[in-house]
Amino acid sequence: MSASGGLGLSSAAFVSASESLVLLRSLGHTVSTAESVTGGLIVAVLTSIPGASDVVRGGLAAYATDVKRDVLGVSSDVIDASGVVSSQTAEAMACSALSIFSSTWGVAVTGVAGPDRQAGIAVGTVFVTVAGPAAIPVGHHDAPVRSEQLSLSGDRDAIRAATVSAGLRLLAGCLASEAGKRSAG
Repeated sequence: MSASGGLGLSSAAFVSASESLVLLRSLGHTVSTAESVTGGLIVAVLTSIPGASDVVRGGLAAYATDVKRDVLGVSSDVIDASGVVSSQTAEAMACSALSIFSSTWGVAVTGVAGPDRQAGIAVGTVFVTVAGPAAIPVGHHDAPVRSEQLSLSGDRDAIRAATVSAGLRLLAGCLASEAGKRSAG
């Protein structure tokens, strides 16, 4: 894989990943992913950087609906009410990553890369969520979450690459905010 990745991943994705790893180390935190539309590309970018093993716990590519439900534990109620391409599903996926991998932070993405619409949802519709930190007293679904809905354009590879960049940028932003709280407090 080239420095920009086989899917035309932007250098910004790798910059965000590097920044995230530095911040995770400085905070003493870890990260994991639960990915649908990207099929594991976010964790692949993170782990492409030397030394990632001290802060990356793992990732799960939950591409099929039954995997989201049966492995990640996204409730049928959430899937039935909101669909698999929704902020609710992305949030449940991110929180499940926290629990499955015992990480401080969880990143999740779900969306439609195309070429066809999915359940009436337009190609390019993507939800990106970061959950954490994992100092959670009761149940992994109590983690604070930050979600973004994206409306992306381009072909399948471009949508997936933009989703990777967005997920890593959101993670880096959340980590920077956490680091700022620590230095202010």
